[in-house]
Amino acid sequence: MDVSTDLVSHHHAGHHPHQHDSGHDHHELGWWRKYVFSTDHKVIGIQYLITGLIFLLLGFTLMMLMRWQLAFPGRSLPLIGNLLERAVGPGAMPDGRMTPDFYNSLGAMHGTIMIFLGIVPVAFAAFGNFVVPLQIGAPDMTFPKINMASYWAFFVGGIVMLVSFFVPGGAAKGGWTSYTPLSVITDKGGIHHWFFNGQTLWLVGFILLITSSLLGAVNFITTIIQLRAKGLTWMRLPFFVWAQLVTAFLLLLAFPPLEAAIVMQLMDRIGATSFFMPTGLVVNGAAVAISGGGSPILWQHLFWFLGHPEVYVLILPGMGIVAEIIANNTRKPLWGYKSLVFAALVLGFLSFIVWAHHMWLTGMGSVVSAFFQTTTLIISIPSVIILSAFFISLWGGSIRFNTPMLFATAFLPMFGIGGLTGIPLSFNSADLYLHDTYYVIAHFHYIVAPGTIFALFAGIYYWFPKATGRRMNEFWGKVHFWPSLICMNVIFLPMFLQGMLSMHRRWYDGGQGWNIANEKVWGLSGFQWNVPISAAAWVMGLAQIPFIINFFWSIKRGEKVNDNPWQATTLEWAAPSPPPHGNFAVTPVAHRGPYEYSLPGRERDFTMQNEPIRDSDREAYAAAAAAHH
Repeated sequence: MDVSTDLVSHHHAGHHPHQHDSGHDHHELGWWRKYVFSTDHKVIGIQYLITGLIFLLLGFTLMMLMRWQLAFPGRSLPLIGNLLERAVGPGAMPDGRMTPDFYNSLGAMHGTIMIFLGIVPVAFAAFGNFVVPLQIGAPDMTFPKINMASYWAFFVGGIVMLVSFFVPGGAAKGGWTSYTPLSVITDKGGIHHWFFNGQTLWLVGFILLITSSLLGAVNFITTIIQLRAKGLTWMRLPFFVWAQLVTAFLLLLAFPPLEAAIVMQLMDRIGATSFFMPTGLVVNGAAVAISGGGSPILWQHLFWFLGHPEVYVLILPGMGIVAEIIANNTRKPLWGYKSLVFAALVLGFLSFIVWAHHMWLTGMGSVVSAFFQTTTLIISIPSVIILSAFFISLWGGSIRFNTPMLFATAFLPMFGIGGLTGIPLSFNSADLYLHDTYYVIAHFHYIVAPGTIFALFAGIYYWFPKATGRRMNEFWGKVHFWPSLICMNVIFLPMFLQGMLSMHRRWYDGGQGWNIANEKVWGLSGFQWNVPISAAAWVMGLAQIPFIINFFWSIKRGEKVNDNPWQATTLEWAAPSPPPHGNFAVTPVAHRGPYEYSLPGRERDFTMQNEPIRDSDREAYAAAAAAHH
């Protein structure tokens, strides 16, 4: 007898898949194998989600500490300043005042944690693991054990990153980009251990994180190609699956060069090689003995060869989530499905040939600059196609504004602002002025904070009933949404002004000593804008509390719902909620495209992918095709 049908019949006989059997059934896994070292894609997805959300909260907390220093430079941090000094060791917060070194550590670790330990695990690994096999009608991932290894490599890498805060000298200070030669000469000698120092642990942790992403990417690509349900052709895949497939290819192709580069930087730090160390370097007035002429610019090329596709690794899963939610809540098919798919594929390809726009100031030469400037402008086209298709999808729909839809619709203008403000940065002449100012921070964060993170919240509210069988509270969802939306804009919009006043993104004193940032705009100087920005950041921290309580409370106490509470069309809603081991009671067969909403001649306004085609459908399709031509 097939294992999945055996377990499903077990499930329907009143056996709940999340209840622990005390060993009377010899198939039953123990608690550790079921929830900790699990090979079930759904459990791994939930592990990734909760771990990633904890890291997002942690990375956000580091930023809230930095905002105190920017708003009130040199002032003692109330309540927790002295506690921090005791926790992270001497020299970080003497008398509760932040040192420049500790500020640099917070900056470097905020970027690293938010991107590589927060958004990538949640957007790619958590949603990908939980949703993709269900959307393609698969019983699990192709390589369940590699899937488990991927999560544990990520978890251990995250622990290594956290431990680096507590070693002598503190965490990495070389920025989240770890630019050489600074990152090779820092954290050496004196109190620093040769291996257990911030910068070296950052590199070791990163190797584990890259390994995790590579294992995940191989698994996703194989699963989407091999395990689709019968009838689920490429052009019947939900857009979310396409987004995850392109993302997996980006990780698979862009991460290995960075892994090689990180190993080389590790060798430079602990093995006295000079892959990235130039000859004739002078540090603190003394010449440094270096064996040969390495190139600091080479590190930048290798880093940004990953760093730019990485931006699309963050945004594509978010776009996939938004596509599902918009189609579901406008009750009509997604507009321009094929153009969306091709735009995502073009976006993936082009993301590999724009990396040097992060490097205009390195003197690459006008020919190379012209090439990268051109490709950077071209890559805005597929993004605009995707965004336009989403906006047009809203037109003429009877929109339901539930919590997932609020976050999904807020994503659109926020991502739009992020994208449009990137266009000036793509010109090397304009970028000479704006480079490394707060303008760049504002541009990038509009894409990943109110952009991607809003999409992630939308996805959590949307698929929560599938994972738990219960719905999150709508009222508290809206209490979470509105302050988050307002605060996001109060935080990041003034940063464009600060950047145009040329306030530097890495100044630990917020720019108070610089005349240019003291010019007034909208009534405040660039430096004074740090106070309202910081206040909004702290309020936004408070606004996440309803979400955290709502999330955990709803797991046990939320309103119980049926298998398809949003009346959606894709295959994951054909599985029981929560799905049992093996996912489906009956192996699904796809008969139609993913967004068959409001078909004529139907009593319901949604037709699921696994419903057979009727004669009335054929007539409707023929009529639509005739109207099209």
